[in-house]
Amino acid sequence: MSNSEKTFLAEMRRKHNIRPTQNTQKSKVILYLYQPILSSIKNIKSKIHMQQSLEFLTAEESAQVDAALLTSKDKFSTRLAIYSLRCLKQIAEETGLAPEEIPSEQITTWIQKDENIKEHLDVDANFESFFTRLVISSLRPLKEVSQEFGVPLQDLTVQQVVKWYEKEGIQ
Repeated sequence: MSNSEKTFLAEMRRKHNIRPTQNTQKSKVILYLYQPILSSIKNIKSKIHMQQSLEFLTAEESAQVDAALLTSKDKFSTRLAIYSLRCLKQIAEETGLAPEEIPSEQITTWIQKDENIKEHLDVDANFESFFTRLVISSLRPLKEVSQEFGVPLQDLTVQQVVKWYEKEGIQ
């Protein structure tokens, strides 16, 4: 019996006022009756774990975005900008180009090599083109963040990007 089942069973014993001497038979009945619920909970937990692994941000980055005072649309844009910044920084390191100078073909190639995308999504040419355009479109706000904070684009931090989107969202 897993820990979550033991915890659930203990909770059901308290809820249904089952004494320790009655545990065996009634516990089996409770587990039998609640088994579909337990299975559903396990499936939901598994789906949540899969969705978290599909995230394009680290858990820390995601927490920073979630804590920001942003609309859902702005949170999406912020997440995309942070992912794009990471992508552009890595391409810049590999090519020696400034992030602003990276051609779209190199972004597409990087997206094709991104293990996180390859593992969890069925990527075709249309998706690659679409996602490349999203990354390129993130350059405009990233340049604005860079200009506002007075640092080169490749030196931007996640906190700076989040703060900028928060400020823009308030205006």
